[in-house]
Amino acid sequence: MTHLKICGLTNTEDALAALDAGADYLGFNFYPPSPRYLAPEQCARIVSDLTRLTSHLSFSLVGIFVNESPAHVLSILDQCGLHLAQLHGDETPEEVAQYHGRAFKAFRGLGQNHPPYVHASAPAFLIDAYSPHAYGGTGHIADWSAARSIAQQHPIFLAGGLTPLNVAEAIRQVRPWGVDVASGVESAPGKKDHAKMRAFADARRKVAL
Repeated sequence: MTHLKICGLTNTEDALAALDAGADYLGFNFYPPSPRYLAPEQCARIVSDLTRLTSHLSFSLVGIFVNESPAHVLSILDQCGLHLAQLHGDETPEEVAQYHGRAFKAFRGLGQNHPPYVHASAPAFLIDAYSPHAYGGTGHIADWSAARSIAQQHPIFLAGGLTPLNVAEAIRQVRPWGVDVASGVESAPGKKDHAKMRAFADARRKVAL
């Protein structure tokens, strides 16, 4: 089944609901300009709550960063108890390699930073829609045709404008390793709509049946 990442979580209630809906990955945003920004101390409390309250054992926790140093990112991963960093800025292959498999690169569009440069130790990478004004979370739809050609060669998360209404078609067309959603399951930036999360997860499941 296509993996599911629900991103931009800001509170324990939404994180628990994401897991109940069937998320395999939970994403927390550490980019201050984002409306979904979360301070490391807040994230650490949510992770502590999840450890205490959930019986789920097979999910991964991801921190989203933009143009931060590897040392800073790794310190936050350790502080918050996160498994992976999603690097959503202009990080170089050399910087990504310093994580030794604890990070994967997000690409906004498929231009000069073409995904095949990605280091072999990354678990996957993410294809998002391009916007000149934002590092993701825009609600714009990615180029599914281009993403499909990449998905045939590499495991990818497909992001960008996915909703409960279009995720099934996106999976059919692109055949990604995983799908990533933030704004498409929200009632407001940083506040998840639990019914939309369940509908998104259900639509993803039906493609796999």
